[in-house]
Amino acid sequence: MTPPNTGNSVLFEQRGAVALITLNRPEALNSFTRAMHAELRAAFDRAEADSQIRAIVLTGAGRGFCAGLDLSELDFTPGPNQVERANPGPVIEQAFNPTTRRIQNLSVPIVVAVNGVAAGAGASLVLACDIAIAAPNASFVQAFSKIGLIPDAGGSWLLVERLGLARAMALAMTGDKLPAAQAKEWGLIWEVADDPVAAAMALAEKLSTMPTKALVATRALLRDASTRSLNQHLDVERDTQSALGATHDYMEGVTAFLEKRPPQFKGA
Repeated sequence: MTPPNTGNSVLFEQRGAVALITLNRPEALNSFTRAMHAELRAAFDRAEADSQIRAIVLTGAGRGFCAGLDLSELDFTPGPNQVERANPGPVIEQAFNPTTRRIQNLSVPIVVAVNGVAAGAGASLVLACDIAIAAPNASFVQAFSKIGLIPDAGGSWLLVERLGLARAMALAMTGDKLPAAQAKEWGLIWEVADDPVAAAMALAEKLSTMPTKALVATRALLRDASTRSLNQHLDVERDTQSALGATHDYMEGVTAFLEKRPPQFKGA
């Protein structure tokens, strides 16, 4: 086990085959600055560069998971060019969108442990991860409408994907809080656990022993299924299955099945 980094807005700790990454601005409910985005993507790079790490857990420090954008990143000071200085578009383009894309293209599975409120783009960050486990007191808030904006960082796409149009529309327009238990009932998250980090670590440890390339390919197929017709998707399934057929883990999985023994996957 490697000790965690300290003094940063994102902490990294290796626990066996799992990287535990913690958003670490608890005094600001882990709201994002541009620098924090860069640190988070660097943590993902570090995890992917270590062949021993085969799953990631993402969580937040303190009482909240993430409150979205730290509004101090924008300049609302009255005066010339205020509209340009307060424009959220650049920080979305330069920080939030790259982070969402990075999560969606990780080479290992990522489980998110939602330890408290996930608001605005913080909720979008949860939805971008593969599997979400939340504390009983956690909640999800589409806070954008309350400040005259729309769900971003993928939120407007991911909400509909997870919940359907009716529920997504009401949550996005009202900005009402969605408690963890209801989020599970509606299919927004996978599970509610008293200790979401421990539960997420246990799940990530399980995933870390599984065929990593197949898990990541499964993510891509499920995520992109709605963008294709069934006929097109059948071809993508065929091509993906063929590529996985050349991996060590496919050969090991079939051999172990035939030999009636547990497989020893390497993530290769």
